[in-house]
Amino acid sequence: MLAHLSFRSWCLNTNTDIQVILPSIKQGEDAKDYYGSGKKYPVLWLLHGTLGNYTDYLRRTNIELYATENDLIVVMPSALNSNYSNWTQVTPEFRMFDFLTEELMPLIYGWFPASDKREDNFICGLSMGARGTSKYGFYWPEKFAGIACMSGVPSDIRKIMKDGPKNQFYEREMMTVNMAGGLENFFDSYENTWDLVPKVAKMKNPPKFYFCCGDQDAVYPNWCHFREYAEKVGLEAIFHVMPGYAHEWRFWEIEIQNILKFFGFKKGFKESLLRLDEKDGTLV
Repeated sequence: MLAHLSFRSWCLNTNTDIQVILPSIKQGEDAKDYYGSGKKYPVLWLLHGTLGNYTDYLRRTNIELYATENDLIVVMPSALNSNYSNWTQVTPEFRMFDFLTEELMPLIYGWFPASDKREDNFICGLSMGARGTSKYGFYWPEKFAGIACMSGVPSDIRKIMKDGPKNQFYEREMMTVNMAGGLENFFDSYENTWDLVPKVAKMKNPPKFYFCCGDQDAVYPNWCHFREYAEKVGLEAIFHVMPGYAHEWRFWEIEIQNILKFFGFKKGFKESLLRLDEKDGTLV
């Protein structure tokens, strides 16, 4: 079942669109019993990348099939090219970072049969959506049971500034620093995901983390740099590299299946996909 919502957003100060995949009634089930059960379903918050919108995953992956097979609600918002940041220096303000937790989550929990329990909430994204996922995951780790980033990881602003313009992410990150109100404000904000990693690593009950990338992807060196850092500070996470893949939907279609299995949704997936070793949690 698909629900398309177009509405005026309080956080974004404009009209916005979201797509929601809802569990579907099965053949032979009684409609009154099914829709009146009061059951609450787990939720996957699925974030698109640069140049994308709320339709990307529906058009380019089989996410609807995977979700309905596993009785999973999937929420796909539109974020423009916001980097999932609060753009407060524009008029009117476009507060995308706040939108998810302060507006979209209350909407979904209040109007749909969605569970608001931490153990039933997961977040995932690709590219820009992976950066957004890491912001939400490391800033609000108490809201999610699982966090998955495809082809994107937190940025090391100190290294990027040291590298200067030769670093491919320099211009983007300097814009983020400026939007945060300068470097000092940036370091104290949710944008500084890099410095939140050690804090989350020390949590008593952190979320499950999954980071994946193709070795032909332009972001792969930055991805490897983050992997080394995460291992150094003791973040428990799965890091998965797929040889031969770049920044592409063929890779993300495979990984969205691996990620759903990692989160515990296993119906319908073939044994040829990566499997988790039950003893040590590694991928096999």
